[in-house]
Amino acid sequence: MRLGSRQLNRTLLHRQHLLERVDATPVEMAQHLVGLQAQENLPPYLSLHARLTTFDPYDVTRALEGRTLVRLLSMRGTIHLLTPEDALELRPWTQVVMDRVQRNHDEPVPQFQRALVQTPPRGAWQQSGKVVYAPLEEWVGAPLREPDVPEIVRRYLRAFGPASAADVTAWSGVTRLGPVLAGMDDLVRHEDEAGKVLYDVPEGVITDADVPVPVRLFGTYDNLWLSHAGRDRVTSPENRRRWMGPNGGVGMVVLVDGMLEGLWKPDGELQLFRKLTAAERSDLDDRLTAVDELLKNR
Repeated sequence: MRLGSRQLNRTLLHRQHLLERVDATPVEMAQHLVGLQAQENLPPYLSLHARLTTFDPYDVTRALEGRTLVRLLSMRGTIHLLTPEDALELRPWTQVVMDRVQRNHDEPVPQFQRALVQTPPRGAWQQSGKVVYAPLEEWVGAPLREPDVPEIVRRYLRAFGPASAADVTAWSGVTRLGPVLAGMDDLVRHEDEAGKVLYDVPEGVITDADVPVPVRLFGTYDNLWLSHAGRDRVTSPENRRRWMGPNGGVGMVVLVDGMLEGLWKPDGELQLFRKLTAAERSDLDDRLTAVDELLKNR
């Protein structure tokens, strides 16, 4: 099947639970998304707020303290919020990324070579503190696992697909995945508008291009736009440049009609990249109010 850009956009948003919020726990959502980008403290909370029908940020704190969620260097060599089961499998798989970072920066620091979690209160709601590390295996009371790479790929596709091998590499940082996907006989093959092969799980549903999308507010970083080689699924090149500064993202993201259309800050500063319709502006105002209520509890 040849898929248009809006079909891919809507399908991604559906699989990310961003067309409609779902009744799930933060742990369940982190498991479905194969981790939440958590390089900064606030983005995973905003990511969960955008996806869950009911969200208490202190549930994340309780999960960190109860060790049912952990903060760990993994995909792309960045901090993710993961379930312990995923951390124990994904860290060995992405160790090559840590090794590459160390070689590129000539860093002797051993933390890139070891699986170390950032312990609470780091990442907890309404708390602060310096980064304190603990060995992952000791923290969760279980050994590292041999990664099941085909199953990791399937889980990625369930949350981000259809996608190419280059997309899986953009998400994980792990290279040479083309033969892995090509050798998975259970995967379905689609094409994008340019004829590029996109793989998918057989049960993967393709969402109609005309499905309406509510306004969503995210942090500076989110899995949504860090997990494909071509960021055009959710942003135009011009708007991506507006978001991207010399050292990373310069603002939190406003998603309108499924695309990056503005930046916002908790202090009320708002920069829109196009004029919104009356309905879009009303929806945005409602989302800003809801997020403001969340942030008042910080």
